[in-house]
Amino acid sequence: MHHLLRHGAGALALALLTAVPAQAQYEWTSSRPDGHAPIGVMGDHTHAAGEFMLSYRFMHMAMDGNRTDTEEVSSDQVLENFMVSPLNMPMDMHMVGVMFAPTDRVTLMLMGNYISQSMDHVTRMGGMFTTESSGLGDTNLEAMVGIKREGATRVHLNLGLSLPTGSTEQQDVTPASNGNEVQLPYPMQLGSGTVDLRPGITYLGMSEGFSWGAQARWDLPLGENDRNWAPGSSFMGTTWVAARLNDLFSISGRVAYHSWADVQGEDDPAFMNPMMVPTVRRDLRGGTRVDVPLGINFSLPGEALAGHRLLAEVNLPVYQRLDGPQLETDWMLTLGWQKSFAPIFGGGHDH
Repeated sequence: MHHLLRHGAGALALALLTAVPAQAQYEWTSSRPDGHAPIGVMGDHTHAAGEFMLSYRFMHMAMDGNRTDTEEVSSDQVLENFMVSPLNMPMDMHMVGVMFAPTDRVTLMLMGNYISQSMDHVTRMGGMFTTESSGLGDTNLEAMVGIKREGATRVHLNLGLSLPTGSTEQQDVTPASNGNEVQLPYPMQLGSGTVDLRPGITYLGMSEGFSWGAQARWDLPLGENDRNWAPGSSFMGTTWVAARLNDLFSISGRVAYHSWADVQGEDDPAFMNPMMVPTVRRDLRGGTRVDVPLGINFSLPGEALAGHRLLAEVNLPVYQRLDGPQLETDWMLTLGWQKSFAPIFGGGHDH
């Protein structure tokens, strides 16, 4: 925990120091294509009183090959110590969200998601098999509380809570299960099974042709789940710059730092033979990753499509250090749609 907090504070300080200084004479606005952060940043902006927004995100993550510390390791190397080696893990996530601002200072957000994932394996005897899991993930509630609204600068707190609506009892058939479904390892579960605090802080700035921002977020599980384990605490820090190409398009570049701890506690050892496969080892779940995501935002033209946005971001890891052997991340793609609606009572746009 102290390791995460120390690195988290350092990452946020670096982000704030490298952010482009705001120009006092310019007023921040959400109406520009770069008035919303890249689609990979959650809880990035607030709304005016009475305004609300619907959103949909599709994220695909591709994990392929194993890594121990910063070194890639082959499946043959993994099989020297385990009976089974993971090969790859594609994951798709569909996220639906709604934001609503009861006041100019507070915006509320609710986000649910559906996960579909699979993992290919090879055994020491050369056999291949795949396990799969799909279903609802955990639900996120968040309040974004504005603490600074001056000219081209916006700063708000992210006060989030993750609720355990995702299953931690996903099962599938393996070569060693005699045709019966058995408990799947930690990465193949759909939720944490724990209530998590998700505090954070977000900074935004804007000039005539550019916008920028920085965000720091923590994920802090409260206790263990019904299976006697909890995901490790994590920290994510990011900073970005976006260029407004015209009234419809903007492009963005981002640097993201993500650090997460090993699983705390342990699932039932009867299902988690530590010699079978690395994914059952609670001490091989932590790591650090640095990504460079590149994105584009598009505000749809015309009065009939006012308030609609299409967004995309490709996430490319440039550094990974994993408590392994553990599957490494190759790339991620996030596609999104957002629709903002005018205030349904009083208030006005932050334009």
